[in-house]
Amino acid sequence: MTNTLWAETFVDELARGGLQAVVIAPGSRSTPLTLAFAAHPAIRHYLHLDERSAAFFALGLALATTRPVALLCTSGTAGANYFPAIIEARMSQVPLLVLTSDRPPELRHSGANQTIDQVKLYGDQVLWGVDVALPEADAPAVALRNLRTLAARALATAAGLPPGPVHLNFPFRKPLEPALPHTPAFAPAGPPHTRTLRGQLLPTPNQIAELAALINQHERGLIVCGPRCEGGDFPAAVAALAQTSGYPLLADPLSGVRFGQAAAVGGYDTFLRGDGPGWPAPEVILRFGHLPVSKWLNEYLARQADARLVHVQASGVWADDSHRVDTFLQADGAATCRALAARLTPRPGSPWAAQVQATEAATWAALDRGLAGAPFFDGAVVADLLDLLPAGAQLLVGNSLPIRHVDQFGRPSGRELHVYGNRGASGIDGNLSTGLGLAAAAPQRPTVILVGDITFYHDMNGLLAVRQQQLRRVTVVLLNNNGGGIFRRLPIAGHEPPFTELFLTPHGLDFAPAGQLYGLAYQRITSRAAFRRHLAASLAGHTPTLLEAQTDGAADLVCLREVVG
Repeated sequence: MTNTLWAETFVDELARGGLQAVVIAPGSRSTPLTLAFAAHPAIRHYLHLDERSAAFFALGLALATTRPVALLCTSGTAGANYFPAIIEARMSQVPLLVLTSDRPPELRHSGANQTIDQVKLYGDQVLWGVDVALPEADAPAVALRNLRTLAARALATAAGLPPGPVHLNFPFRKPLEPALPHTPAFAPAGPPHTRTLRGQLLPTPNQIAELAALINQHERGLIVCGPRCEGGDFPAAVAALAQTSGYPLLADPLSGVRFGQAAAVGGYDTFLRGDGPGWPAPEVILRFGHLPVSKWLNEYLARQADARLVHVQASGVWADDSHRVDTFLQADGAATCRALAARLTPRPGSPWAAQVQATEAATWAALDRGLAGAPFFDGAVVADLLDLLPAGAQLLVGNSLPIRHVDQFGRPSGRELHVYGNRGASGIDGNLSTGLGLAAAAPQRPTVILVGDITFYHDMNGLLAVRQQQLRRVTVVLLNNNGGGIFRRLPIAGHEPPFTELFLTPHGLDFAPAGQLYGLAYQRITSRAAFRRHLAASLAGHTPTLLEAQTDGAADLVCLREVVG
């Protein structure tokens, strides 16, 4: 019963601290914790057979809920399969509580089966890591209090500033199972052993006065919202600041601002190409969130050598690869926006803002004309997808070409969409599972997962969660151009024969059996009309669906250039 008491004490404190979900990959050494989680009425457990997909599924749950989600696995290489998702969580500041089970100390470094060195397994990719004490019979009260303190601190660290992953490694000796019969020893619901209180990180009056004076002094400014901006009331607060200051609001598709704030500017990936729009240079740039997806926007910002560049980031994490930031303010973004707007002299009818908005309007008009006459190509599929998504829908955008197409064709609107992407490390692994985690967190919302064929191939086994978790409102849109189409945009595309074999890597896979294997209705799409029809039906229904849009990668690039100009 020693292991059982240890596990139940720890899990009980996690529940008291607010943990609501755990993703379990089955194994033997994790039996004490597995049974404790499964028995606790306040924690929902999700089972996933593959550790890599399980970790990204947990990442999606945490993205959607903005709360820590626990991961549990057995000993050996199981925990190593968590590593890609842990890296993404660290770089995207997503709270994860990683629990690995381990052999006892006497079996480490002994050649014992399924035993590796799991202490500090994830290095500096976790915010905090602990090798938990081995369970002991007749443990003193302080040892059990220590377990509760560990649980409280792990949750607090994962959800702190910055949020991110933490790792607790639990060694267990056999026997791993409780004596039968066994009733879990969870105490009645009550307060946690340690309450964690967190105040708001507010800018000081002097800091606001300094920034307000800067904005009042300079009419030409830009507000740039990159990925992973704060949620809550931040989008409305930053939009109000943009209106008061007369500074156009350039919003990344993953910022949480572009889809819900109709006044945002989103056509910059088109109008900043090449030499740019010919505006005067901005005098002030106010940035929130991480680095934008758009190459053209990042290059434009990097060229503004004379502009004052202020970056506001509550987490304190720097995102400045051009090294142009001259003022970094660690403060709550929404509070900063509200305080600034209250100190500014309003600029109604700003000529600078009108010039940017005119460029924005002309850009979308030109894109509309180009798309109206465009044939079936991947960019048109994305444009149609964004047009059809209903308010409140969730969209997980895969890396490589899909996120760039969403940036290009995602017109700002007042229709609120919840758009996510794994842009911390920008990997193509685990994207399907991240999207399915989003779907599990909000099963009542339609969830669309937009990925390319190589990304789909990387995480096909993650689709088992559709059936296991009975996810009904999921649509996977697969852009299949038979290989790594993004490499066609790079100079290496001109180097044949190595380009096709070593970079494009055409695979010739038929993905229809994947739908049958994992229980998704399947439809191969070869026209825009068919795509719109089948997507609309899937969004309105309750049948998980795989829509495979088959396109030609070379023709896709030609069409894109014709549409964008």
